[in-house]
Amino acid sequence: MSSVPYAALWIFVFSLPWERVIVITNMSIITRLTGAVALGLAILFVVISGQFRRWHAVHVAALLFVACAGIGVLSLGMYNIPKKFLTYIMLFCVLWMIWELAVTRRRQIGLLTAFLFGSYVVAFATIHVYLTHAGSLRRFSATADADPNDLAMTLALALPMAWFLGMTHPRAVVRWLGRGFLPVGLFVIGLTASRGGMLAALVGLTVVPFTMTRLSPGRLAGALAAIGLSGALAIAYVPERTVQRLATTGTEVEDLSFGGRFKLWRAGVIAFTEKPIMGHGTSTFIHAVRPTLGVRAQVAHNSFLSLLVEQGLIGFLLYMAMLVAVLSAVLKLPRLERRFALVLFATLGTTMLPLTWEDQKAVWFVLAVLIGLAHAQDVTARTPVPAPYYPPDAVRSPSLAARTREQWTPLTQRRVRTRRP
Repeated sequence: MSSVPYAALWIFVFSLPWERVIVITNMSIITRLTGAVALGLAILFVVISGQFRRWHAVHVAALLFVACAGIGVLSLGMYNIPKKFLTYIMLFCVLWMIWELAVTRRRQIGLLTAFLFGSYVVAFATIHVYLTHAGSLRRFSATADADPNDLAMTLALALPMAWFLGMTHPRAVVRWLGRGFLPVGLFVIGLTASRGGMLAALVGLTVVPFTMTRLSPGRLAGALAAIGLSGALAIAYVPERTVQRLATTGTEVEDLSFGGRFKLWRAGVIAFTEKPIMGHGTSTFIHAVRPTLGVRAQVAHNSFLSLLVEQGLIGFLLYMAMLVAVLSAVLKLPRLERRFALVLFATLGTTMLPLTWEDQKAVWFVLAVLIGLAHAQDVTARTPVPAPYYPPDAVRSPSLAARTREQWTPLTQRRVRTRRP
């Protein structure tokens, strides 16, 4: 019964990486449509089946966080509900849908595969832009509405997923697609010229040495060839102007400028001290730092600082409780899955440092799939063993039972009679 809503959820996850490819009036129409269909079918499934899976601590923390954000909106008396708060509600629904529909490990792996396929779509779209506008652009993304930094971070999250699927997926086609994504993903991350995306990609690639102990010599050679091909593509085809921008990463770190973010972070700390408990409210970071920065006020470019300023200590601690609950759950996974999950979790944390990503669908999807893997219920079909059958005559007539000993095999229900000599 749950196969239809799960299929809708799979399509929604597939559309996540390329949601900015089709935009109408600055809205990602694809994820809104697919998400609404998946949510409606998931609610219908729960109502009809009467099954409601018991929540994990991460769901309780997420619900409390959304409630805290809503209380902040009400307390500030905002006339218009911020879009960011509505996004939080939708993201909680995504967290619940994955928990409710993807119960088994097979379905969780299916969602990882959907995200990988969607990453291929946005990667090829970016390559198409590069082939048609290589001489006029310095940074490349799938469309004009797609932020190169967001694209790079999304592909960085897909790297450990691709490697894990390339090692463990039962289908050979998916395994090869997982291995082939390494050169494609790294090449496109290079095209975005995102310094933070490159650092996140390096963190994601640590999944390779951490899991190489399970590789056969043939798969090890294939992995090394994929990594070598990635480097060759980056050297040969990434434009020189893009390489020059990536080369300034070390200078930005040494000067503590971080692309102009340090001034934003300092202003954010000042704004946090003004309202440390409840915060300034959802989507108010720019307004909160404007007294310090004036017209140069921007979004936080740091998810954790954005949470502190907008939601205060209460909302920040609830959000961190979600992360801690996921981390404690993945530590109980088997060795290979645990190493993959830890690398993916570390990559997620890296992506959230230079960007305002606390309300990104990719972040909540990773949290949902990690907690789902940690509590997957692989139910195997077992044939029930029938109880042994004893004929009524043997019970009523001891003399008959004494003359004829009857043995019954419960697996075949075949009676074998043995006469006394």
